[in-house]
Amino acid sequence: MLEETTLKGRIIGAALRLAGERAWSDVTLRDIAGAAGADLVQMRHEFASKGAIVAAFLRAVDDEVLAKAPRFTPDQPPRDRIFEVVMSRLDVLRPYKAGLRSMAASHAADPAVLRGLCASQAWMLHAAGIGTEGVIGAARVAGLASVYASVFRTWLDDDEAGIARTMAALDRRLRRGEQALAMVDDVCRAACRAAEILMQPPRRSAPAGPAPSGAPPTGPGPNQPSPLV
Repeated sequence: MLEETTLKGRIIGAALRLAGERAWSDVTLRDIAGAAGADLVQMRHEFASKGAIVAAFLRAVDDEVLAKAPRFTPDQPPRDRIFEVVMSRLDVLRPYKAGLRSMAASHAADPAVLRGLCASQAWMLHAAGIGTEGVIGAARVAGLASVYASVFRTWLDDDEAGIARTMAALDRRLRRGEQALAMVDDVCRAACRAAEILMQPPRRSAPAGPAPSGAPPTGPGPNQPSPLV
């Protein structure tokens, strides 16, 4: 997947290989540059941090998943479509598993990586033909991020050839997530309907016309007590 004929590709590949050999927290930018056959000046022109390298790798994975995404038919349930896309992503990640295991164990919450992970969830939904617009779309992205994070941890420890444990975990989490998102959809739709009602301008009553001539006054007379007393 990685195009290592370019300097950027060589740097990403070197980072993943080094992460597979030792703890990611012990890998420095100088180490990565040296393994990629570059110096720190060239490194600085390509990446500002290790997190930026990981984020670039995530974008490369996104491209590969999107290129492989099949054309789904309308009658396929959304859960089945997401299942296929996530499994396709894990298949793309398989050659880099050792490095990813080291990176995940470092517990480094780099903002560039977090942004890349969120963007990846949205693109996986797009690959499955599921929208991400509006409040409901944001809830879908957050829901898939939670599912994917849990399944990814299972996948890192699943060394069986058929990764049956990973597939079972993904199916189970998607079923639970589907129920939760259905509730979110209902709540969001109800909130939108309520907002539409509240935003409607109030109806104005017709102004009262002048009292007919000779009609008695409506207010209390000079010798009558006020009804408010």
